[in-house]
Amino acid sequence: MKLLIKNGHVIDPSQGIDETADILIEDGKIKEVLRRKEPAGGMKENESGIKTQERGVINAAGLIVMPGLVDMHVHLREPGFEYKETIKTGTGAAIRGGITSVCCMPNTDPVNDNSSITQFILKKAAMEGSCNIYPVGCITKGQKGRELAEMTMMYEAGCVAFSDDGRPVADSLMMRRALEYSRVFDAPIISHCEDLMLAARGVMNEGLLSALLGLKGIPAQAEEIMVARDIALAELTGGRLHLAHVSTKGSVELIRAAKKRGVAAVSAETCPHYFSITEEAVRGYNTNAKVNPPLRGRADVEAIKKGLADGTIDVIVTDHAPHHMDEKVREFDLAPPGISGLETSVGLSMKLVDEGVLTLKQLVGKMALNPAGIVGIRKGSMKPGYDADICIIDPEREYRVDAAGFSSKGRNTPFDKWDLKGMPVITICKGVVNELS
Repeated sequence: MKLLIKNGHVIDPSQGIDETADILIEDGKIKEVLRRKEPAGGMKENESGIKTQERGVINAAGLIVMPGLVDMHVHLREPGFEYKETIKTGTGAAIRGGITSVCCMPNTDPVNDNSSITQFILKKAAMEGSCNIYPVGCITKGQKGRELAEMTMMYEAGCVAFSDDGRPVADSLMMRRALEYSRVFDAPIISHCEDLMLAARGVMNEGLLSALLGLKGIPAQAEEIMVARDIALAELTGGRLHLAHVSTKGSVELIRAAKKRGVAAVSAETCPHYFSITEEAVRGYNTNAKVNPPLRGRADVEAIKKGLADGTIDVIVTDHAPHHMDEKVREFDLAPPGISGLETSVGLSMKLVDEGVLTLKQLVGKMALNPAGIVGIRKGSMKPGYDADICIIDPEREYRVDAAGFSSKGRNTPFDKWDLKGMPVITICKGVVNELS
Protein backbone atom coordinates (compact mmCIF):
# COMPACT_ATOMS: atom_id res chain seq x y z
CA MET A 1 0.00 0.00 0.00
CA LYS A 2 1.25 3.47 -0.90
CA LEU A 3 0.56 6.89 0.56
CA LEU A 4 1.80 10.29 -0.55
CA ILE A 5 1.86 13.32 1.76
CA LYS A 6 2.03 16.35 -0.53
CA ASN A 7 2.90 20.02 -0.15
CA GLY A 8 3.64 19.96 3.56
CA HIS A 9 6.25 21.99 5.43
CA VAL A 10 8.48 19.03 6.29
CA ILE A 11 10.71 19.33 9.35
CA ASP A 12 13.17 16.53 10.07
CA PRO A 13 16.29 17.51 12.05
CA SER A 14 17.86 14.10 11.41
CA GLN A 15 18.14 14.98 7.70
CA GLY A 16 18.44 18.74 8.00
CA ILE A 17 15.07 19.21 6.27
CA ASP A 18 13.04 22.35 6.93
CA GLU A 19 11.20 23.07 3.69
CA THR A 20 8.20 22.23 1.54
CA ALA A 21 8.44 18.60 0.42
CA ASP A 22 6.47 15.44 -0.27
CA ILE A 23 6.78 12.15 1.58
CA LEU A 24 6.20 8.78 -0.07
CA ILE A 25 5.18 5.88 2.18
CA GLU A 26 5.12 2.25 1.06
CA ASP A 27 4.02 -0.71 3.19
CA GLY A 28 4.22 1.28 6.43
CA LYS A 29 7.76 2.54 5.77
CA ILE A 30 9.20 5.83 4.61
CA LYS A 31 10.16 5.28 1.00
CA GLU A 32 11.40 8.74 0.07
CA VAL A 33 11.32 12.40 1.05
CA LEU A 34 10.83 14.29 -2.17
CA ARG A 35 12.34 17.76 -1.98
CA ARG A 36 11.01 20.34 -4.40
CA LYS A 37 12.58 22.43 -7.11
CA GLU A 38 11.22 25.37 -9.08
CA PRO A 39 10.85 24.46 -12.77
CA ALA A 40 10.30 26.89 -15.64
CA GLY A 41 7.04 28.78 -15.45
CA GLY A 42 7.06 28.92 -11.65
CA MET A 43 5.08 25.66 -11.18
CA LYS A 44 6.42 23.35 -8.47
CA GLU A 45 6.80 19.63 -8.99
CA ASN A 46 8.57 16.74 -7.32
CA GLU A 47 12.17 16.21 -8.36
CA SER A 48 11.38 12.55 -8.98
CA GLY A 49 8.28 13.39 -10.99
CA ILE A 50 6.32 10.52 -9.40
CA LYS A 51 2.69 10.11 -10.32
CA THR A 52 0.00 9.92 -7.65
CA GLN A 53 -2.64 7.92 -9.52
CA GLU A 54 -3.95 4.80 -7.74
CA ARG A 55 -2.33 5.96 -4.53
CA GLY A 56 -3.67 7.55 -1.38
CA VAL A 57 -2.82 11.22 -1.11
CA ILE A 58 -2.82 13.60 1.85
CA ASN A 59 -2.64 17.26 0.87
CA ALA A 60 -0.65 18.85 3.68
CA ALA A 61 -0.51 22.38 2.23
CA GLY A 62 -0.27 24.87 5.10
CA LEU A 63 0.52 22.07 7.57
CA ILE A 64 3.71 21.01 9.34
CA VAL A 65 4.83 17.43 8.71
CA MET A 66 7.28 16.03 11.25
CA PRO A 67 8.40 12.69 12.64
CA GLY A 68 5.97 11.13 15.09
CA LEU A 69 6.72 12.51 18.54
CA VAL A 70 8.56 10.38 21.09
CA ASP A 71 7.53 10.81 24.74
CA MET A 72 10.11 9.10 26.91
CA HIS A 73 8.29 9.69 30.21
CA VAL A 74 4.72 8.38 30.40
CA HIS A 75 2.72 6.57 33.08
CA LEU A 76 0.33 4.11 31.43
CA ARG A 77 -0.67 2.66 34.84
CA GLU A 78 -1.16 -0.90 33.57
CA PRO A 79 -0.82 -3.40 35.21
CA GLY A 80 -2.49 -2.63 38.51
CA PHE A 81 -4.04 0.80 38.16
CA GLU A 82 -6.37 0.34 35.23
CA TYR A 83 -8.95 2.59 36.86
CA LYS A 84 -6.53 5.48 36.23
CA GLU A 85 -5.38 4.52 32.72
CA THR A 86 -4.85 1.50 30.49
CA ILE A 87 -2.48 0.77 27.66
CA LYS A 88 -5.43 1.14 25.30
CA THR A 89 -6.63 4.53 26.59
CA GLY A 90 -3.14 5.91 27.19
CA THR A 91 -1.87 5.10 23.71
CA GLY A 92 -5.09 6.46 22.24
CA ALA A 93 -4.40 9.73 24.04
CA ALA A 94 -0.83 9.68 22.75
CA ILE A 95 -1.99 9.34 19.14
CA ARG A 96 -4.38 12.22 19.65
CA GLY A 97 -1.45 14.28 20.89
CA GLY A 98 0.74 13.52 17.85
CA ILE A 99 2.85 11.04 19.82
CA THR A 100 3.67 7.75 18.11
CA SER A 101 6.14 6.29 20.63
CA VAL A 102 5.99 6.28 24.43
CA CYS A 103 8.33 4.98 27.10
CA CYS A 104 6.19 3.74 29.99
CA MET A 105 7.46 4.14 33.53
CA PRO A 106 7.71 1.10 35.81
CA ASN A 107 5.74 2.22 38.89
CA THR A 108 2.80 -0.06 38.17
CA ASP A 109 1.44 -2.81 40.43
CA PRO A 110 3.38 -5.02 40.37
CA VAL A 111 6.25 -2.77 39.41
CA ASN A 112 8.21 -3.57 36.26
CA ASP A 113 11.28 -4.98 37.99
CA ASN A 114 11.52 -8.30 36.12
CA SER A 115 11.27 -9.64 32.59
CA SER A 116 7.82 -11.19 33.14
CA ILE A 117 6.21 -7.80 33.72
CA THR A 118 8.14 -6.35 30.77
CA GLN A 119 6.81 -9.14 28.54
CA PHE A 120 3.26 -8.61 29.82
CA ILE A 121 3.41 -4.90 28.91
CA LEU A 122 4.72 -5.65 25.42
CA LYS A 123 2.13 -8.35 24.77
CA LYS A 124 -0.69 -6.07 25.94
CA ALA A 125 0.74 -3.28 23.79
CA ALA A 126 0.73 -5.56 20.74
CA MET A 127 -2.93 -6.42 21.36
CA GLU A 128 -4.37 -3.06 22.40
CA GLY A 129 -1.82 -0.31 21.84
CA SER A 130 -2.37 2.40 19.24
CA CYS A 131 1.27 3.50 19.23
CA ASN A 132 4.73 2.08 19.89
CA ILE A 133 5.45 1.25 23.53
CA TYR A 134 8.91 0.91 25.04
CA PRO A 135 9.00 -0.23 28.68
CA VAL A 136 11.27 1.36 31.27
CA GLY A 137 12.40 -1.10 33.94
CA CYS A 138 13.05 -0.46 37.60
CA ILE A 139 16.55 0.32 38.81
CA THR A 140 15.97 -1.54 42.09
CA LYS A 141 13.76 -4.45 43.10
CA GLY A 142 10.35 -3.23 44.14
CA GLN A 143 11.61 0.35 43.73
CA LYS A 144 12.86 -0.02 47.30
CA GLY A 145 16.39 1.18 46.63
CA ARG A 146 18.12 -1.74 48.33
CA GLU A 147 19.01 -4.23 45.57
CA LEU A 148 19.48 -3.84 41.84
CA ALA A 149 16.69 -5.27 39.71
CA GLU A 150 17.25 -7.85 36.97
CA MET A 151 18.43 -5.18 34.54
CA THR A 152 20.05 -7.46 31.97
CA MET A 153 17.02 -9.74 31.74
CA MET A 154 14.68 -6.76 31.46
CA TYR A 155 16.87 -5.20 28.78
CA GLU A 156 16.84 -8.45 26.81
CA ALA A 157 13.04 -8.59 27.23
CA GLY A 158 12.63 -5.10 25.75
CA CYS A 159 13.31 -2.40 28.33
CA VAL A 160 15.07 0.63 26.85
CA ALA A 161 15.96 2.46 30.07
CA PHE A 162 15.81 2.09 33.84
CA SER A 163 14.26 4.29 36.50
CA ASP A 164 12.70 4.20 39.95
CA ASP A 165 10.62 7.19 38.89
CA GLY A 166 8.40 8.42 41.68
CA ARG A 167 11.04 7.28 44.16
CA PRO A 168 14.64 8.49 44.17
CA VAL A 169 17.51 6.05 44.61
CA ALA A 170 18.66 7.51 47.91
CA ASP A 171 21.67 5.21 48.37
CA SER A 172 24.58 6.76 46.47
CA LEU A 173 26.43 3.44 46.23
CA MET A 174 23.34 1.81 44.71
CA MET A 175 23.08 4.64 42.17
CA ARG A 176 26.76 4.23 41.37
CA ARG A 177 26.29 0.53 40.71
CA ALA A 178 23.29 1.20 38.48
CA LEU A 179 25.24 3.70 36.40
CA GLU A 180 28.16 1.30 36.09
CA TYR A 181 25.87 -1.55 35.12
CA SER A 182 24.09 0.58 32.52
CA ARG A 183 27.31 0.74 30.53
CA VAL A 184 27.03 -2.99 29.78
CA PHE A 185 24.05 -2.43 27.48
CA ASP A 186 24.32 1.33 26.92
CA ALA A 187 20.89 2.14 28.36
CA PRO A 188 20.23 5.34 30.30
CA ILE A 189 19.47 5.54 34.00
CA ILE A 190 16.58 7.98 34.39
CA SER A 191 16.87 9.69 37.74
CA HIS A 192 14.00 11.05 39.81
CA CYS A 193 16.01 13.69 41.67
CA GLU A 194 14.51 14.28 45.09
CA ASP A 195 16.05 14.35 48.56
CA LEU A 196 13.13 12.86 50.47
CA MET A 197 14.40 13.96 53.88
CA LEU A 198 14.62 17.56 52.70
CA ALA A 199 11.33 17.37 50.81
CA ALA A 200 9.82 16.10 54.08
CA ARG A 201 6.37 15.25 52.68
CA GLY A 202 5.95 18.66 51.13
CA VAL A 203 3.15 19.20 48.63
CA MET A 204 4.11 22.38 46.72
CA ASN A 205 7.02 24.74 46.12
CA GLU A 206 8.44 26.21 49.33
CA GLY A 207 8.07 29.98 49.50
CA LEU A 208 5.77 32.82 50.41
CA LEU A 209 2.77 31.27 48.64
CA SER A 210 3.10 27.94 50.47
CA ALA A 211 3.25 29.86 53.76
CA LEU A 212 0.16 31.89 52.84
CA LEU A 213 -1.75 28.75 51.88
CA GLY A 214 -0.59 26.86 54.95
CA LEU A 215 0.84 24.04 52.83
CA LYS A 216 4.09 22.20 53.49
CA GLY A 217 6.70 23.35 50.98
CA ILE A 218 9.42 21.54 49.06
CA PRO A 219 12.57 23.64 48.59
CA ALA A 220 14.28 23.75 45.20
CA GLN A 221 17.36 22.31 46.89
CA ALA A 222 15.57 18.98 47.40
CA GLU A 223 15.89 18.52 43.63
CA GLU A 224 19.21 20.27 43.13
CA ILE A 225 21.15 18.28 45.74
CA MET A 226 20.29 15.04 43.97
CA VAL A 227 20.99 16.52 40.53
CA ALA A 228 24.47 17.47 41.75
CA ARG A 229 25.02 14.02 43.29
CA ASP A 230 23.95 12.12 40.19
CA ILE A 231 26.06 14.29 37.89
CA ALA A 232 29.05 13.55 40.13
CA LEU A 233 28.30 9.83 39.95
CA ALA A 234 27.98 9.99 36.17
CA GLU A 235 31.42 11.63 36.03
CA LEU A 236 32.80 8.92 38.28
CA THR A 237 31.33 5.97 36.41
CA GLY A 238 30.93 7.12 32.82
CA GLY A 239 27.39 5.73 33.01
CA ARG A 240 24.55 7.30 31.04
CA LEU A 241 22.48 9.58 33.24
CA HIS A 242 19.19 11.15 32.19
CA LEU A 243 17.69 13.66 34.60
CA ALA A 244 13.91 13.52 34.73
CA HIS A 245 11.40 16.42 34.95
CA VAL A 246 13.87 19.25 35.67
CA SER A 247 12.02 22.10 37.39
CA THR A 248 14.41 24.57 39.01
CA LYS A 249 16.86 27.27 37.98
CA GLY A 250 19.58 25.69 40.10
CA SER A 251 19.17 22.32 38.38
CA VAL A 252 19.49 23.96 34.96
CA GLU A 253 22.69 25.70 36.07
CA LEU A 254 24.16 22.45 37.40
CA ILE A 255 23.41 20.60 34.16
CA ARG A 256 24.76 23.44 32.03
CA ALA A 257 28.01 23.48 34.02
CA ALA A 258 28.35 19.70 33.71
CA LYS A 259 27.95 19.81 29.95
CA LYS A 260 30.43 22.68 29.65
CA ARG A 261 33.08 20.66 31.44
CA GLY A 262 32.49 17.72 29.12
CA VAL A 263 30.24 15.33 31.00
CA ALA A 264 28.90 13.95 27.73
CA ALA A 265 26.82 11.15 29.24
CA VAL A 266 24.35 13.50 30.96
CA SER A 267 21.02 14.47 29.37
CA ALA A 268 17.93 16.14 30.79
CA GLU A 269 14.22 16.61 30.22
CA THR A 270 11.50 18.99 31.31
CA CYS A 271 7.72 19.11 30.89
CA PRO A 272 5.31 21.68 29.46
CA HIS A 273 3.92 22.52 32.89
CA TYR A 274 7.36 23.64 34.05
CA PHE A 275 7.65 26.25 31.29
CA SER A 276 3.96 27.17 31.05
CA ILE A 277 2.75 27.89 34.60
CA THR A 278 4.13 28.69 38.03
CA GLU A 279 3.20 27.84 41.60
CA GLU A 280 0.48 30.48 41.31
CA ALA A 281 -1.65 27.80 39.64
CA VAL A 282 -1.99 26.17 43.07
CA ARG A 283 -3.97 29.13 44.46
CA GLY A 284 -7.42 28.04 45.52
CA TYR A 285 -5.89 24.67 46.47
CA ASN A 286 -6.12 23.48 42.87
CA THR A 287 -5.13 19.82 43.10
CA ASN A 288 -4.85 19.59 39.31
CA ALA A 289 -1.76 21.79 39.69
CA LYS A 290 -0.21 19.44 42.24
CA VAL A 291 2.73 17.66 40.64
CA ASN A 292 6.07 16.18 41.70
CA PRO A 293 8.44 17.97 41.48
CA PRO A 294 6.16 20.92 42.24
CA LEU A 295 5.49 23.90 40.04
CA ARG A 296 8.08 26.54 40.81
CA GLY A 297 8.48 30.32 40.57
CA ARG A 298 8.77 32.71 37.64
CA ALA A 299 12.59 32.73 37.75
CA ASP A 300 12.58 28.94 37.43
CA VAL A 301 10.24 29.05 34.45
CA GLU A 302 12.50 31.52 32.67
CA ALA A 303 15.55 29.38 33.48
CA ILE A 304 13.83 26.30 32.02
CA LYS A 305 13.13 28.21 28.82
CA LYS A 306 16.74 29.40 28.63
CA GLY A 307 17.92 25.84 29.23
CA LEU A 308 15.78 24.62 26.36
CA ALA A 309 17.03 27.38 24.09
CA ASP A 310 20.74 26.81 24.71
CA GLY A 311 20.59 23.00 24.64
CA THR A 312 21.10 22.41 28.35
CA ILE A 313 17.76 20.62 28.42
CA ASP A 314 17.61 18.05 25.63
CA VAL A 315 14.05 16.77 25.72
CA ILE A 316 10.44 17.80 26.31
CA VAL A 317 8.30 15.04 27.82
CA THR A 318 4.81 15.02 29.31
CA ASP A 319 5.36 12.99 32.51
CA HIS A 320 1.76 11.98 31.76
CA ALA A 321 0.37 10.95 35.16
CA PRO A 322 -3.37 10.28 34.97
CA HIS A 323 -5.46 9.90 38.11
CA HIS A 324 -9.10 9.13 38.77
CA MET A 325 -11.07 12.31 39.43
CA ASP A 326 -12.10 11.09 42.90
CA GLU A 327 -8.42 11.02 43.90
CA LYS A 328 -7.92 14.63 42.85
CA VAL A 329 -11.15 15.94 44.45
CA ARG A 330 -9.65 15.72 47.93
CA GLU A 331 -7.77 17.88 50.39
CA PHE A 332 -4.63 19.21 48.73
CA ASP A 333 -2.35 17.31 51.13
CA LEU A 334 -4.04 13.99 50.30
CA ALA A 335 -4.43 14.33 46.53
CA PRO A 336 -1.82 12.47 44.45
CA PRO A 337 0.57 14.54 42.33
CA GLY A 338 0.36 14.37 38.56
CA ILE A 339 -0.95 15.94 35.36
CA SER A 340 -2.59 14.23 32.39
CA GLY A 341 -0.42 15.71 29.66
CA LEU A 342 -0.43 13.70 26.44
CA GLU A 343 -3.18 15.69 24.73
CA THR A 344 -1.94 19.20 25.57
CA SER A 345 1.80 18.77 25.01
CA VAL A 346 1.94 20.02 21.40
CA GLY A 347 -0.20 23.11 21.95
CA LEU A 348 1.73 24.15 25.06
CA SER A 349 5.11 23.47 23.45
CA MET A 350 4.22 25.41 20.29
CA LYS A 351 4.05 28.49 22.53
CA LEU A 352 7.85 28.22 22.77
CA VAL A 353 8.02 28.78 19.03
CA ASP A 354 5.60 31.70 19.15
CA GLU A 355 7.69 33.27 21.92
CA GLY A 356 10.94 32.81 19.99
CA VAL A 357 12.42 30.44 22.59
CA LEU A 358 12.83 27.62 20.04
CA THR A 359 12.59 27.27 16.30
CA LEU A 360 10.23 24.64 14.92
CA LYS A 361 13.23 22.54 13.97
CA GLN A 362 14.61 22.72 17.52
CA LEU A 363 11.22 21.85 18.97
CA VAL A 364 10.95 18.75 16.77
CA GLY A 365 14.43 17.77 17.89
CA LYS A 366 13.44 17.94 21.56
CA MET A 367 10.16 16.10 21.06
CA ALA A 368 11.19 13.43 18.55
CA LEU A 369 14.84 13.03 17.52
CA ASN A 370 16.57 13.63 20.87
CA PRO A 371 14.44 11.33 23.04
CA ALA A 372 14.69 8.57 20.43
CA GLY A 373 18.47 8.89 20.48
CA ILE A 374 18.69 8.86 24.27
CA VAL A 375 16.73 5.61 24.66
CA GLY A 376 18.27 4.11 21.52
CA ILE A 377 15.18 3.46 19.40
CA ARG A 378 14.88 3.79 15.63
CA LYS A 379 12.32 6.58 15.77
CA GLY A 380 12.17 10.36 15.59
CA SER A 381 13.20 10.50 11.94
CA MET A 382 11.67 10.22 8.48
CA LYS A 383 14.72 8.72 6.82
CA PRO A 384 14.02 6.13 4.10
CA GLY A 385 13.48 2.73 5.67
CA TYR A 386 12.13 4.05 8.95
CA ASP A 387 8.62 3.22 10.12
CA ALA A 388 6.09 5.71 8.79
CA ASP A 389 5.54 7.40 12.17
CA ILE A 390 4.47 10.94 11.34
CA CYS A 391 2.74 13.83 13.06
CA ILE A 392 0.97 16.47 10.96
CA ILE A 393 0.17 19.73 12.75
CA ASP A 394 -1.94 22.68 11.76
CA PRO A 395 0.13 25.54 13.22
CA GLU A 396 -2.74 28.03 12.91
CA ARG A 397 -5.46 25.84 14.37
CA GLU A 398 -6.79 27.39 17.57
CA TYR A 399 -8.72 25.29 20.04
CA ARG A 400 -9.88 25.24 23.63
CA VAL A 401 -8.69 22.44 25.91
CA ASP A 402 -11.60 20.27 27.00
CA ALA A 403 -10.48 17.83 29.67
CA ALA A 404 -13.89 16.16 29.69
CA GLY A 405 -13.26 15.10 26.09
CA PHE A 406 -9.79 13.61 26.64
CA SER A 407 -9.10 10.17 25.25
CA SER A 408 -7.10 9.51 28.41
CA LYS A 409 -8.98 8.37 31.50
CA GLY A 410 -7.10 11.09 33.35
CA ARG A 411 -8.86 14.46 33.23
CA ASN A 412 -6.49 15.99 35.80
CA THR A 413 -5.03 19.02 34.05
CA PRO A 414 -4.53 22.65 35.10
CA PHE A 415 -4.88 23.63 31.43
CA ASP A 416 -8.59 22.87 31.09
CA LYS A 417 -10.33 25.66 29.14
CA TRP A 418 -7.00 27.13 28.00
CA ASP A 419 -6.92 28.43 24.43
CA LEU A 420 -4.02 26.88 22.51
CA LYS A 421 -2.70 27.22 18.99
CA GLY A 422 -1.07 24.48 16.96
CA MET A 423 -2.95 21.18 16.86
CA PRO A 424 -2.14 17.68 15.59
CA VAL A 425 -4.64 16.92 12.83
CA ILE A 426 -3.24 13.62 11.53
CA THR A 427 -1.05 11.08 13.31
CA ILE A 428 0.39 8.21 11.29
CA CYS A 429 1.82 5.26 13.19
CA LYS A 430 3.53 2.51 11.21
CA GLY A 431 1.61 3.63 8.17
CA VAL A 432 -1.82 3.63 9.84
CA VAL A 433 -3.50 7.02 9.36
CA ASN A 434 -5.41 8.50 12.29
CA GLU A 435 -7.40 11.59 11.37
CA LEU A 436 -7.98 13.67 14.49
CA SER A 437 -10.89 15.96 15.25
